[in-house]
This record gives sequence, structure tokens and C-alpha cells, in this order.
Amino acid sequence: MQVGFSASTRRFPKAVDRNRIKRLSREAWRMQKQELYDQLQSQSRQFAVFLIYTDKKIADFSVLQGKISVILKKLATVGE
Repeated sequence: MQVGFSASTRRFPKAVDRNRIKRLSREAWRMQKQELYDQLQSQSRQFAVFLIYTDKKIADFSVLQGKISVILKKLATVGE
């Protein structure tokens, strides 16, 4: 499983803001990824995922966690 995160320079001109978004996103992913990783390993499958942050404001960590959870559930159902 390979995962990448991005935040637009156009929407967030300050690197501090872009880095914060990516840091929060990576942490939300890290905390919830294990179930998907186990499922992929049992099915001998691989994924490469790239997530692009498109909102105009920096979301709270709890909001990002919820959105990452939805993404993980959708990825788990792909190919079933």
C-alpha cells in the first residue's frame, strides 16, 4: 500500500498551512489504516492512493478523521 497527500499551493500559499494539512491527514490515515492493510494482505492485493486536499479552510483533526474513515471504507469495498 502506497499513500500520498497533497494540498494546493493556490489555495494555501503559506507552506506552514500546507504542511499542517498534510501532517494531520497522514496522522488520521495512520490511526485507521490497519484494517484495510490486513484485508489487502489477506487478498494479496496492492493499492497506490493519492489524496488531494481541496477544501478552502484547514479542517479540524476530527473532521479529517471522519473523511479518511469514509475513504478507507470505500477502498475496502473496491474489487469485492
